[in-house]
Amino acid sequence: MTGVSDDLRDLYQEVILEHARSPRNRRALDPATPGVHKAEGFNRLCGDRLNVYLHLQDGVVQDVCFEGSGCAISTASASLMTQSVKGHTEAEIEAMFRAFHALVTEGREAAAAASDAVLGKLEVFAGVREFPARVKCASLAWHTMHAALKANGNAVVSTED
Repeated sequence: MTGVSDDLRDLYQEVILEHARSPRNRRALDPATPGVHKAEGFNRLCGDRLNVYLHLQDGVVQDVCFEGSGCAISTASASLMTQSVKGHTEAEIEAMFRAFHALVTEGREAAAAASDAVLGKLEVFAGVREFPARVKCASLAWHTMHAALKANGNAVVSTED
């Protein structure tokens, strides 16, 4: 990864692999439960497929989880996303969504300019932008979560359109 320090590269690999091997919040919520929103994401070219479930109460995410299958980057992104958005308001999550998308497509400076949201561990995905085909993998869970947040769960979300 050009321009990325060796320490950050090592951290990137370690965090991605850890979350890919042992994803957090990998389960389903009952979509019939009041306040639970669900959306499906599918990238046809690479085969990543997941469902994201959000339990919203009074505009705050009480619980969030995902199920599905995908590459290491897709799975790790979904795992870290669920840890990051839980307990946050819809407005805070919108800011995180914008910042994460800017991070993986344009870099850290763009993420900081896009939002004042603190990305924390999510910054390990900064190196993904150097591999354009992997940006879609990293952002699928986020686009799917965004659709669930907006209660747009009837359509299948894709980052390949």
